[in-house]
Amino acid sequence: MAPPYFVGIAGNIGVGKTTMTRELAKELGWKAYYEPVIENPYLDDFYADMPRWAFHLQVYFLSKRFQTQLEISESNSSCIQDRTIYEDVEIFARTLRDQGCMDERDYQNYRDFFGIMTAHLKSPNLILYLRADVDTLLERIRSRGRGYETTIRRDYLEALNQAYDRWAASRQKYTRFAVLDSVHFDPEKDRTLIEKAKEILYRELHLKTLFG
Repeated sequence: MAPPYFVGIAGNIGVGKTTMTRELAKELGWKAYYEPVIENPYLDDFYADMPRWAFHLQVYFLSKRFQTQLEISESNSSCIQDRTIYEDVEIFARTLRDQGCMDERDYQNYRDFFGIMTAHLKSPNLILYLRADVDTLLERIRSRGRGYETTIRRDYLEALNQAYDRWAASRQKYTRFAVLDSVHFDPEKDRTLIEKAKEILYRELHLKTLFG
């Protein structure tokens, strides 16, 4: 029997991670773990005053993501996770630090906390990074109509995209990591991107039994 697989779906706000997680989990029969966005009590405050609430928001996400990934590490089932714990520190906390929304003391404290946590976790077998340009991200954010997202700045999304690209380049050196353009991602009208994602899983994880 094959060991349980763990795949992380990474990417910027509005790129389609939740949809990809749901569709792949449904087709493969794997368990899906979704990002705890709706329950986050800091989001409204964060987007209204990012420097005031950045550290609080990131600690909340880190703690919840740790709980999820610890459960995945202890599970005997194959899983797909909507955003990984690694993005919290490498993308979001670092970008907030670089933009002056988190001071260096809090950032280093956060990184130390992250290092202690991740030492006890199973790493993903594959990270699938969904990428889209900022215009596409803004359109999707507008169309889904989450009130707290109405104040997301373009320059913030641009900085996150740049951080994701840097992270993707470095991660490719020591882990299975694949990039998928999600600009035309619309599974209700076209399943092409879902099929491409499945092909990547087949190729990178050698999942012959899943695809025949």
